[in-house]
Amino acid sequence: MAEVTIPPFEATALDAIPQIASTARGSFRTHKTKKLAWRKVQLRKLYWALHDYEPQLLAALKEDLRKSAFEALLSEIDWLKKDCMFMLDHLDKFAKDEKLRAPHVPAMYSIMNFRIRKEPVGTVLIIGPYNYPVQLLLAPLVGAIGAGCTAVLKPSELTPRCAMVIKDMIESRLDSSAFAVVNGAIPETNALMNEKWDKIFFTGSAAVGTIIARKAAETLTPVVLELGGKNPAFITKSCPNLALAARRLMWGKTMNAGQICMSQNYVLIEKELVETFIVYLKQAYKDMFPQGAKQSPDLARIVNQRHFQRLKKMLDNTRGRIVMGGEVDEAELYIEPTAVLVNSVDDPMMAEESFGPIFSIYPVNSLDEALNVANLVHRTPLSLMAFGSKKENERILNEMTSGGATLNDAYFHGAVNTVPFGGVGDSGWGSYRGKASFDCFTHFRTVAETPGWADSLLAVRYMPFDMGKLKLLSRLTEKKPNFDRDGKVVKGLGYWVGLVFGLGGRGVKGDEN
Repeated sequence: MAEVTIPPFEATALDAIPQIASTARGSFRTHKTKKLAWRKVQLRKLYWALHDYEPQLLAALKEDLRKSAFEALLSEIDWLKKDCMFMLDHLDKFAKDEKLRAPHVPAMYSIMNFRIRKEPVGTVLIIGPYNYPVQLLLAPLVGAIGAGCTAVLKPSELTPRCAMVIKDMIESRLDSSAFAVVNGAIPETNALMNEKWDKIFFTGSAAVGTIIARKAAETLTPVVLELGGKNPAFITKSCPNLALAARRLMWGKTMNAGQICMSQNYVLIEKELVETFIVYLKQAYKDMFPQGAKQSPDLARIVNQRHFQRLKKMLDNTRGRIVMGGEVDEAELYIEPTAVLVNSVDDPMMAEESFGPIFSIYPVNSLDEALNVANLVHRTPLSLMAFGSKKENERILNEMTSGGATLNDAYFHGAVNTVPFGGVGDSGWGSYRGKASFDCFTHFRTVAETPGWADSLLAVRYMPFDMGKLKLLSRLTEKKPNFDRDGKVVKGLGYWVGLVFGLGGRGVKGDEN
């Protein structure tokens, strides 16, 4: 690959930010973005921009994260090109008005032409993270373009080379009056948050997400938050293939050096399986890194020294026992894939989100205990993984809430670009990807159209009111209940007798279904 030159990181001038936001808002007010033809042109341009800027993006990802070309293409560049193609293939259908008929609209109102009109929410701010600095910034943009929004993007300053490439790519290839990139750190983000947006899309930590949500609340600006969590993996004695579970969880903690919001923070495993599981983990390590993880060209590095020290501190302070890995090298920002056997939920390896290639193994006596521990550590994580029998996996899904879940694998629910992805509770608000990306930036506007000749049908609403007309309207539009006052479903002749003679009282027998 030819050598690529990326300019040094340069923050956007603070006094330029208000005008950048104003330009994007003004562009939306021209209404040009509401035309599907315009949206499709921008999506096509973004596709080819990703293609043409591939060398620069690969170089930037290599320099910022030491991300391999294979991983960069799989999870960043090609991912986004597929996003563009999916949106282009389905945009006409996504944007088409939806006719509202029965059961949503009673028959007598069907002449009112009820429909849902898909409208862009307006001008949006998209703030991206450092771990997938291309994908997680531009995937929401695909949805915003498809929905007809204008947007200002804020890349992470922790991946400065990616930020500079993205700025050049977006502002040189897309409509510059509709899309812009602001680079910088906290001062620039604060300046952006002082502007009025129609929606804010943030991906990052819960701590920063809280600040974003609080500031947005001042102007009642809706926010999508894609955060993270202390994600559990469950392994029971009924696990169909323990070696495969170890291999798949090892994959989950080595992609992007574990800097993935969906990967497991800890593994809850029944005690009698622990030693065998550790053996299988070590074998999976050897299979993936025959020359050792440090020598592998495939393993990325920690993004910067601060996050390296954060992870190292977790390993230094743990009261558990390192059973795999443990090597660190600050000069290279390298942390070896590491598993730590712990016995307390208060251990730093359990109490903190790792967001790196380290995780804990927590032995339990039963699935009951595992579920109690998981709900204690984090009640609403971004993801969970379960390796048990079908019945056990269903129980885990029923008794543990999470943004998404994968059975018998590591976070595969988040590995397909066209299915909805998002958190729940304090792991995130809202979802995107595929059609959900279009929906995320769309206002679903209900429209009714009343013919002039239909006024006689609406006479009931005009004063002076007539109770006789109201009763007639009720007979035409109301549905009688098939349940009693105890909430039990009643069936057959007994219901009607009870309704007539007992007014649906407690004497009417029924069931709860």
